[in-house]
Amino acid sequence: MNTNKLLSSLCYFSIFFAPFLFPIIVYFIADERDVKQHAKKSLFSHLVPLLTLILPFFMMLFAGLAGSPEALAVGIVIFGFILIGVVNIAVFVYNIVQGIKILKTV
Repeated sequence: MNTNKLLSSLCYFSIFFAPFLFPIIVYFIADERDVKQHAKKSLFSHLVPLLTLILPFFMMLFAGLAGSPEALAVGIVIFGFILIGVVNIAVFVYNIVQGIKILKTV
């Protein structure tokens, strides 16, 4: 097995063990352009769930500041949490699929 393919796929699989640290280390240490590109892509895909954690805070803040009724505010927040869950699951599956796809390439 090619070391570059293994490093590239591990960048995506690092969502299980070191989502930010491993792709950053690989990006700065690797010499191959393809490995760096996969490390950068995987790092950005690992950042999406982190950014979605900030979204509920702003949703609750704006719902409270807008003076909307409590039922509407709660509905907005619940919808936001469901949307965030779907996005996080999609990103998780995307990382696994990308890692497997890299390992399967010849």
